[in-house]
Amino acid sequence: MGARVAVAGASGYAGGELLRLLAGHPDLELGPVTAESNVGRSIAELHPHLAGLPSLAARTFEAAEALATAGCDLAFLALPAGQSARLAGDLGQGIKLVDLGPDFRLADADAWARHYQGAHAGRWATGVPELPGARGRIRAATRVAVPGCYATAAIVALAPLAAAGLIEPDDVVIVAASGTSGAGRSPRPDLLGSEVMGAVSAYLAGGAHRHTPEIEQALGEAAGQSAGPGRAGGPDGWKVSFTPLLAPMPRGILATCTARLRPGAGPRAALAEAYAGEPFVSVLPDGRWPTTGAVAGSNGAHLQAAADPRTGRATVVAAIDNLGKGAAGQAVQIANLMLGLPEAAGLTACGVAP
Repeated sequence: MGARVAVAGASGYAGGELLRLLAGHPDLELGPVTAESNVGRSIAELHPHLAGLPSLAARTFEAAEALATAGCDLAFLALPAGQSARLAGDLGQGIKLVDLGPDFRLADADAWARHYQGAHAGRWATGVPELPGARGRIRAATRVAVPGCYATAAIVALAPLAAAGLIEPDDVVIVAASGTSGAGRSPRPDLLGSEVMGAVSAYLAGGAHRHTPEIEQALGEAAGQSAGPGRAGGPDGWKVSFTPLLAPMPRGILATCTARLRPGAGPRAALAEAYAGEPFVSVLPDGRWPTTGAVAGSNGAHLQAAADPRTGRATVVAAIDNLGKGAAGQAVQIANLMLGLPEAAGLTACGVAP
């Protein structure tokens, strides 16, 4: 048997994607699967796409208390804001944790307070393995935070340019469209099929989206800056104007990121150099632009970049699956590193088409 893992908060979309990936993982054994509001219900009832997996279909969701006595090596926390911090405190240091929620993403307590309620719980290692030096930090960590889905797309797109000093920090603009699964599974009138089909809508514009400080923090760190207060998003730090869009599709993110280029910079060459040999990040051939359909169901990220000499700006477009590289897929990639397993075990960079 391989390492034993658990999933807390498994009734949501990210939790269901985790279960699908873990069911096919060659080196992991699935322990408790918890969901506080659905204790006793069968997994297949909430996730009917898993009904064909006998190891899951007959199981039921347990209470979170099951995690403390399960003898697991690692637990995935796919919980709403504020809940991971409480559960992590209850579990103690005897189990490795990968948090898909926001509780441990930000170093700056003021940035946390602007977007979330409750006390700032601190920061864990950031789980984007492709960032410089990140793999070593993730392997050594017992606690890792998965960035948000929008943040992951933007960070993968822009971090190499920030690290190479190719873009100015005070003029970064990101417009990103997400599928409806990014809003979670709770019923809301604005997510009804009749509201979403045939429509693209903006929301939480003007810096109100909670992933904005994550992006600023990561770009500042990629450029070698401190992530403390006044740096990641302060007057001498990175400033990101982020507008999210809701698109009429169930999953996927297409992020269009622009920034003012420094003279002589080649954005596409910087991406190609940074991600050469990466198993999950592909810089597409020149002239071919990413599409969400090509990465659906995968842990892949597709990138393309171009320089606009007239405006002096770089445009980088990234496509990911918000439930894959934006959540569950990246969480499994991180867990593989933390547990000493092959990084790509149980994952694929190939999407499902059509």
